[in-house]
Amino acid sequence: MKSHRKELWFNVASRRAFINITPKVEECLRESGVEEGMVLVNAMHISASVFINDDEKGLHHDFENLLEQLAPHEPISQYRHNDTGEDNADAHLKREYMGREVVVAITNSQLDFGPWEQIFYGEFDGGRKKRVLVKIIGE
Repeated sequence: MKSHRKELWFNVASRRAFINITPKVEECLRESGVEEGMVLVNAMHISASVFINDDEKGLHHDFENLLEQLAPHEPISQYRHNDTGEDNADAHLKREYMGREVVVAITNSQLDFGPWEQIFYGEFDGGRKKRVLVKIIGE
């Protein structure tokens, strides 16, 4: 069995963003040489997310609106986590809604997606370097 590990690094200037990382994961898959197996892609920071969905701007706008309704950034005083002097409690909650990681099957050296599926990095507290782990195992 083969195993391949790579870190993807992001430094998003805006507080929040959704970035399609599918091409980067496909590049990792090519590097691995794995033809049949699984890939795990997970955010290594507790204020970021990795998820699968459609790459459509209207949908991303809808995600942003929903997440802001569920866990609004302001007022920051509404969150006990922010009593520590931070202002990112909402980012931790948004990550919980969008998820930590995805696992995708690899078939014939390709990510085995359903229609329209793509892998996204969700940033909820930008302005610093963060990483995503890509771990590929298989034959």
